[in-house]
Amino acid sequence: MKIRTKLSLLFTVLTAAILLVFASLVYYSDYKNRENEFFKRLHQETITKANLFFAAKVDAHTLQTIYKNNMETINEVQVAIFDTNFHLLYHDAADIDAVKETRQMMKTIVKRKYIRFYQGDWQAVGLLFTYDNKKYIITASAYDKYGYNKLRYLRETIWLMFVCSIVVIYAAGRFFSKRALKPVTEIVNKVKNITASNLDLRLDNAEGKDELAELASTFNGVLDRIENSFEAQKQFVSNISHEVRTPLAVLTAELELSTYKERSVAEYKKVISNTLIDARRLSKLSDSLLDFAKASYDPSEIGFKEVRIDEILLDARQKVQKENPKYLIDIHYEKEFDTDSEISVVGNEYLLNVAFANLLENGGKFSNNPETTVKINFKEEKVILMFSDNGIGISEEDLKLIFTPFFRGNNKKFAEGNGVGLSLTQKIIALHKGTISVSSEIDKGTIFTIVLPHL
Repeated sequence: MKIRTKLSLLFTVLTAAILLVFASLVYYSDYKNRENEFFKRLHQETITKANLFFAAKVDAHTLQTIYKNNMETINEVQVAIFDTNFHLLYHDAADIDAVKETRQMMKTIVKRKYIRFYQGDWQAVGLLFTYDNKKYIITASAYDKYGYNKLRYLRETIWLMFVCSIVVIYAAGRFFSKRALKPVTEIVNKVKNITASNLDLRLDNAEGKDELAELASTFNGVLDRIENSFEAQKQFVSNISHEVRTPLAVLTAELELSTYKERSVAEYKKVISNTLIDARRLSKLSDSLLDFAKASYDPSEIGFKEVRIDEILLDARQKVQKENPKYLIDIHYEKEFDTDSEISVVGNEYLLNVAFANLLENGGKFSNNPETTVKINFKEEKVILMFSDNGIGISEEDLKLIFTPFFRGNNKKFAEGNGVGLSLTQKIIALHKGTISVSSEIDKGTIFTIVLPHL
């Protein structure tokens, strides 16, 4: 069921319920008013007829004649008079006897002095009447034909108006819900036209302040992120193709040249050495791309556990120094810790090792004096790591882009690389809900600062 139909039905049902309650209250109020007013008139006419019988001494035949003549045109009251011994003294129509008095009823009248009740649709009263110091029991009944007709007309009118109101309300609900949801329809139609080939399209009605404008603005934000992701993916694939093609081309050229003519053993060794360098470069690039893919997994798919930062740093140092024995790496504790939790985090040991190794390797690779210092500090709920070196530094222009995948700045002439390391490191740190920042001065060195939440 569409939202437009749901809103129309909900609005109609709610309004119908309110109208029904209101109509019921009006009908019930009118019903009770009719009942009370008729009982009052019945009581007054009973007293009037009793006075005619006792005080005016109107004979029974005359009173009965008046009753029979009037009962055809008006709601004439049928009266019965009894003495306290329950002997009938007068009755307007004993053959009809709408009240059908019983001894128990008359005892109740004597005890309560006044009662009122229904006999079918006939309303009736019973009262104790005093004349010449004698008490009499009088009952009276009548059928409020006029009042019941008014109630019936009111009931029919209410139902007719109720049904007509529901139809009008539903039609109005459909109309206004269509107008209210028109922007949604426009959003849907516009979204249907957005595909991978035209991700630059945006929704127009995102400038307002209502919920639909907020929805459009949010959707535009999603499109921005998707477009950026597509562009990044295209750039990523393009960069990978370039990075892989270059060493493969060199490998192919070296091997082809070596097959053109017979060469000496020394020359073959040189070819093998060159191809080995390119093969290692390809292998390292492949490892970096695999690590980049792992860091891009959903956090729920990555194994996290409690790990000590200093132990991971020691492993990373050992790994880097094994490949580069000339690199000097010092690890310092800024202050002593009382519990392991102060330098422990919930993270993935392998990925953190990769991130730290990248920073340690960069510190040695881009320095004439390959020495890196790591300072471990902690405060409140954070572990702070500072990787500092005395290298060639990074220019201000390059600092803005160093975390971009495959970006290599002006220092690429100083040492080889594939531009994946720092972007991978940032992705790993973000995956661990941390932050990484960098400050650098040309020819003075670079400092990378990592902040991670500890246990």
